[in-house]
Amino acid sequence: MRLSDVPGLTQLTLALAMTATFLPMAGAQEAIERRVNELLAQMTLEEKVGQLNLVSHGPPLRWEDISEGKAGALLNFNSAPDVARAQALARQSRLKIPPLFGLDVLHGFRTQFPLPLGEAAAFSPRISRFASEWAAKEAAYVGVNWTFAPMADLSRDSRWGRIVEGFGEDPTLGAALTAARVEGFRKGGLAAAAKHFAGYGAPQGGRDYDTTYIPRAEMYDTYLPPFRAAVEAGTASFMAAFNALNGEPSTANPWLLTDVLRKQWGFDGFVTSDWVGIGELINHGIAADGAEAARKAILAGVDMDMMGLLYIKHLPDEVRAGRVPESVIDESVRRVLRTKFRMGLFDRPDIDTSHLDSAFPSPESRQAAREVARETFVLLQNRGDVLPIPSSVRSVAVVGPLADAPHDQMGPHAARGHKEDSVSILEGIRRRAEGAGIAVHHAPACDLFCRNTEGLQAAVDAAKRSDFVIAVFGEPQELSGEAASRAHMELNGKQIEVLEALAGTGKPVALVIVGGRPQVLGPVAESFPSILMTWYPGTEAGPAVADVLFGDVSPSGKLPVTWPRATGQMPIYYNRLPTGRPTLPNNRFTLHYIDEAITPLYPFGWGLSYTQFAYSDTAIAQKQIGEGETLEVSVTVKNTGARDGQEVVQLYTRDPVASRSRPLRELKAFEKIALKPGEAKRVTLQVPVESLGFHLDDGTYLVEAGTIQVFVGGNSLAEPIGDAEIVKTFRIPPMERRASAAIGIVE
Repeated sequence: MRLSDVPGLTQLTLALAMTATFLPMAGAQEAIERRVNELLAQMTLEEKVGQLNLVSHGPPLRWEDISEGKAGALLNFNSAPDVARAQALARQSRLKIPPLFGLDVLHGFRTQFPLPLGEAAAFSPRISRFASEWAAKEAAYVGVNWTFAPMADLSRDSRWGRIVEGFGEDPTLGAALTAARVEGFRKGGLAAAAKHFAGYGAPQGGRDYDTTYIPRAEMYDTYLPPFRAAVEAGTASFMAAFNALNGEPSTANPWLLTDVLRKQWGFDGFVTSDWVGIGELINHGIAADGAEAARKAILAGVDMDMMGLLYIKHLPDEVRAGRVPESVIDESVRRVLRTKFRMGLFDRPDIDTSHLDSAFPSPESRQAAREVARETFVLLQNRGDVLPIPSSVRSVAVVGPLADAPHDQMGPHAARGHKEDSVSILEGIRRRAEGAGIAVHHAPACDLFCRNTEGLQAAVDAAKRSDFVIAVFGEPQELSGEAASRAHMELNGKQIEVLEALAGTGKPVALVIVGGRPQVLGPVAESFPSILMTWYPGTEAGPAVADVLFGDVSPSGKLPVTWPRATGQMPIYYNRLPTGRPTLPNNRFTLHYIDEAITPLYPFGWGLSYTQFAYSDTAIAQKQIGEGETLEVSVTVKNTGARDGQEVVQLYTRDPVASRSRPLRELKAFEKIALKPGEAKRVTLQVPVESLGFHLDDGTYLVEAGTIQVFVGGNSLAEPIGDAEIVKTFRIPPMERRASAAIGIVE
């Protein structure tokens, strides 16, 4: 779909939308800085602080605050008439500074795409860029110009509900997808706010908002790379995290907000707090009152106060009392104004009030959502090739409460998503089955949360009179996302009881899981030969799931997060450090559990297809790779099956002997390729030698001399049974090493 196809969207608006957050050339940047300084020189202290005030639609916002210059940014404005009203009021203010209009546009605006964790399973920056661009196009159409996304928080703990908003557990994958999302949002017309800076994805016990303890070397190597990628991709802003990091709340953490973000990375955009995040410094125990909280946040580097009203209330007095230099206020305002000029807001016409979100979903946006969704599904297991549904099947039983749950399939943070727009999984299966003359029997078996099994017998009866059973279970939307931490990761309610009854019918059965994270499957993994993880697939869930179940498209997703066997294994992740007592069978005094296997149920990078792929002839171009050079690993991948398919070729490295312990595996490169039956392709993956190092706690980055092991395959399994076996080694010679403050390369 072209934006110009939307009724009422002029070519001028189109051009402005598509260049909303361009990165100016040197000359243009100089002109912007002049305009910023000229405007700043005209501002009173109160007008300056007004630019640092971010207020939501509804109370406590007073519309006159906008015309009085007391609101520099607004959030939760999601209709063109409201945006236009606010823009008109801003033009009535003394300096006529346009506001930012922010909204959580995470995975779609009206048309819902898969949640970010599901999108990450595509292992495709192209898909991430494409989905984000579509989300931005729709939001920009009604006047939104800023999104509180992407979430760049790495997480290794599925108990944390917000894992659904990120990319999973790996920094290399996370950096690639975070950058792609920033670029997609910008191309579609939205400035990005990378969040939550930083360490928010590793809370104690998987409890949302709880404190995190992460050594600085680990921060640099694991948790910060996706945020660094956001800077390099041109994010306009950052959002500070709720959590305390090593005892210091992120909202008042000068090491994060000033030392790393501004001094080391050179970021010149602005930082906003999260919702009432500055006021929560009182709860953290580092501020006695709102004035102290405001002072600590602004001095640490938080430029904008979201819904706290503490800056607007206290900062003028703090400046006049000499506790906050006005130069600090000036710099924060300069960052905000710089962003607004870069976005072209001062020269952009007001939004056309005839632009309604009901213009979507369009046929084009539905097709885009369908294409993205089916790239994200992960075929976890398929014993006996149960899937795809055989052409001989004449009747199908669709069982489970999530089969017909149009609201829940959108997942949390669905912006302007309407359940009425959603095509349910049941409806998608019915449409596909009707064309093939297949009868569909539906029985939910239990309520949405499976608290009772009053419908179980009807479901079993439906299964018995059908040739094939599709069981659709998992996590209702309410059990995922923010404030949805879980202590028990088993399938909730009586789902296992229902699923065991279905398996007991003896009919071929496939389990389709809807949800925002891996869950503990227990006996289900043994009793169900075929399991397909679909995440929260979005508006076009039904057609996309049907495409894969019936074999019109082969699944190609890979797990962006390790799938545990038991809740007690979490946090669990593939790139852990070695231990002095590695696991040995029948040896109690090595790394293991006494009541569960140490291995995951499915590893990071895992995902099956309806076809098979063979890897051969792995080669490294050079046996020694020095400073400024690039590791090149080539491998031949062949589709040895009878169907078209896509494979994600994954390259992992290990530094087995270093000055400090290094992970057992580290993903360093990946590429998704499509192959027809019998087709082979030579794939070359490249890794700059400078990315093969690590940080010390003081920020020094080292690339050490030594032998590096290389693994190539279709997942991260460390054992020989996997296809990511050690295939080659190469050496890094001694290099000149200089102290480098977390810049990520050898100088």
